[in-house]
Amino acid sequence: MTRSEFLARYQDIFEHSPWIVERAYDRGGDFLAACRAVIVEASDEERLSLIRAHPELAAKIELTAASTAEQMGAGLRALTAEEFQEFAALNAAYREKFGFPFVICVREHTKTSILENFRARLGHDSETEERTALQEILKIAALRLAAL
Repeated sequence: MTRSEFLARYQDIFEHSPWIVERAYDRGGDFLAACRAVIVEASDEERLSLIRAHPELAAKIELTAASTAEQMGAGLRALTAEEFQEFAALNAAYREKFGFPFVICVREHTKTSILENFRARLGHDSETEERTALQEILKIAALRLAAL
């Protein structure tokens, strides 16, 4: 595959962050390992921008096709009014504490386990939570890549 073909095919595995795929392509070798290395070597601001590129869960906003499918699969696009209020409150508390949205690989969870993780992770410190969010982003990317 040419560089432009590769980028066109894989640029969306990281939510609104094609720079990871571009840099990983230039490294060669195992693609996901290269992506991990790119993220590890990225600046603090780049890593935060990667996390911030993810949508809040269950928010009534336009999502990428991949995020829409993932959230629908976990039941997050069809919440009761009470569930929506709980997600909205958790989203607000989380963003207030950490400065970025809660990120979890929803394909690995149910609505109930997502809420449990949400509540538990609010107790983390910022460094732990940033590391956890980046690990979840890599899980999401691996599943999106496998789907392609």
